[in-house]
Amino acid sequence: MVQAFILIQTEVGRAALAAATIAEITGVASSEEVSGPYDVIVRVDAADAGQLTEHVVPQIQKVDGITRTLTCPVVSATR
Repeated sequence: MVQAFILIQTEVGRAALAAATIAEITGVASSEEVSGPYDVIVRVDAADAGQLTEHVVPQIQKVDGITRTLTCPVVSATR
């Protein structure tokens, strides 16, 4: 299992709709509208790095209103 956080910038006024649309994508565990330098933060759970980079991230990047994404794979999780 590969987990990642994807930090997303959107066009002005598009964050809420983008977050809701992203939440419906397979592999997305959570999608939240936030304030700060990014507009949406997404947590993704993928079977492997290939699924993350070849399937989940491209689907997110196609969502209308997104201007930039930054993918941050989790390297160590504390529970």
